[in-house]
Amino acid sequence: MPPSLSFGALFTRKGLPVVIVALILLVAVFWLGRAGGYSSGYAQAKTDIQTIQEEAARNAAEEAAKSANPFQAVNPLEGVEANPFEKVKKVLNPFGS
Repeated sequence: MPPSLSFGALFTRKGLPVVIVALILLVAVFWLGRAGGYSSGYAQAKTDIQTIQEEAARNAAEEAAKSANPFQAVNPLEGVEANPFEKVKKVLNPFGS
């Protein structure tokens, strides 16, 4: 194996600046990637929370409107077909059939 390709050759006087520059670049890339990822993740979470809050507010407003609307209430006399005056009419009218 030639001496320029060995692991020990990286730590010689010629290879040491290369290793230092590589480490600095590695740390810089890691730091920039982490900072960019944090910023974009924070922005995405902020929009997600805002969307969820808007949807919850819209659903609450719709539910409040439905419960406040008297025309959507259930009619308690909906199935009743009895007419109390019909019986009285038959009883009081002696000539009716």
